[in-house]
Amino acid sequence: MPFLIGRSASRARHLGRSAIGPASLGLLLGAALVVWPTLALAERVFVSNEKDNTVSVIDGETLEVVETIKVGRRPRAMAFSSDGSELFVAVGDDEAIDMVDLESLKVVRTLSSGEDPEVIRVDPNRPYVYVSNEDDNIVSVLDYQQRRLVTEIPVGVEPEGVGISPDGKWLIATTETSNMAHIVDLETMEAVHHRLMGARPRHAEFTADGSEAWVSAEVGATVSIIDMQETFDVSHTIRFDVPGVPRETVQAVGVALTSDGRYGFVALGPSNRVAVIDQQSYEVLDYLLVGQRVWHLALNADESRLYTTNGVSGDVTVIDVGDLEAIRSIPVGRFPWGVVVEP
Repeated sequence: MPFLIGRSASRARHLGRSAIGPASLGLLLGAALVVWPTLALAERVFVSNEKDNTVSVIDGETLEVVETIKVGRRPRAMAFSSDGSELFVAVGDDEAIDMVDLESLKVVRTLSSGEDPEVIRVDPNRPYVYVSNEDDNIVSVLDYQQRRLVTEIPVGVEPEGVGISPDGKWLIATTETSNMAHIVDLETMEAVHHRLMGARPRHAEFTADGSEAWVSAEVGATVSIIDMQETFDVSHTIRFDVPGVPRETVQAVGVALTSDGRYGFVALGPSNRVAVIDQQSYEVLDYLLVGQRVWHLALNADESRLYTTNGVSGDVTVIDVGDLEAIRSIPVGRFPWGVVVEP
């Protein structure tokens, strides 16, 4: 990861020539050698390019695109199989899920998904994938091992986001036209609670302990916090107001939450910002400038980095979570939509 060493050297130059004598230089190089093993991350980042019908594969060490996978038409959400051997890609215009072998990086099979699949999530306990079918007002449940439809769960109008609790007990489906979050009991496969959200809810993400679900609203520019332990009601609403940015461009979409309960990150669409939120107090701590029309985001395995997809600028922004600083922009395909990091 030479770009990080470059940043360290750049900072050293600001100390002035007299500050970098042999002793200082030795300390600087020693520090670089100490941190090098923790920075050389052997991870792969997968980015779906909605207009190119491809998935870009980014090497986490070099932060460069190393492979491009051809998939079906209009790829959007992605998820990994439970055993980590395959990447599932929702290809909306083909009404299917392409399954990519992670060794060969080839599509090895395709599963019919119902009309206009947009968001998919994998059950942590069973070989099921949950699919939001926008045009049918349902969430389809597919067994990806037996390649069959298990059931269909009726929800509101235009289902969009799908979130699953860490224990696999609850699913939340957001419906854009109904402005609702539908809480589904995954034992009975029935929606048992229906809660009003902000305008055009997009994404649902559970905290690591499963006690809360964060639901973003694109037009409402909010995140609603749902209590998943007792009431199943909205316990708090976070609102976003980026200084100097037109209100209509602030659109809350993707959400990522650190497992230690420290930070929440929310992609704010055409405002070109990612909001940083204190998970405990729900206070907005900062707005980070990224690429144009930031849509979705994902943390890597050790949560040291956050990757964002920027649809209009056709790139991925890499954010250092420790410093809360954007450190790299990586060109990918046209209109990058989803991003996942190999576990």
